[in-house]
Amino acid sequence: VQLQASGGGLVQPGGSLRLSCVASGSIYWFNSMGWYRQGPGAERVLVATITSGGTTKYADSMKDRFIISKDNAKNTMYLEMNGLKPEDTAVYYCNGKRFGTKSADIWGQGTLVTVSS
Repeated sequence: VQLQASGGGLVQPGGSLRLSCVASGSIYWFNSMGWYRQGPGAERVLVATITSGGTTKYADSMKDRFIISKDNAKNTMYLEMNGLKPEDTAVYYCNGKRFGTKSADIWGQGTLVTVSS
């Protein structure tokens, strides 16, 4: 299964964007999926995760502004980002993890989000 992220772009502070991550196969294959981001000169950090059962978890600094969701029928995960700030500028990556005997840790290519006036 491969992942492809899209939806990044330039947005003004306070604006919104929705990122999408489309899987080449069924997202039921993953036990957990998530979004990570890497800002300029920074390490890649967790933004949010969602389990196959729909349980979500967020980084503290984003939980009031970002919403992670998925559409199993479309094999797509989303990240709705609201109230964007310049410090949200980063490359956003989607990830899928599968545990157990056929474990996997799959990354999509990044999509750049730039928050600037």
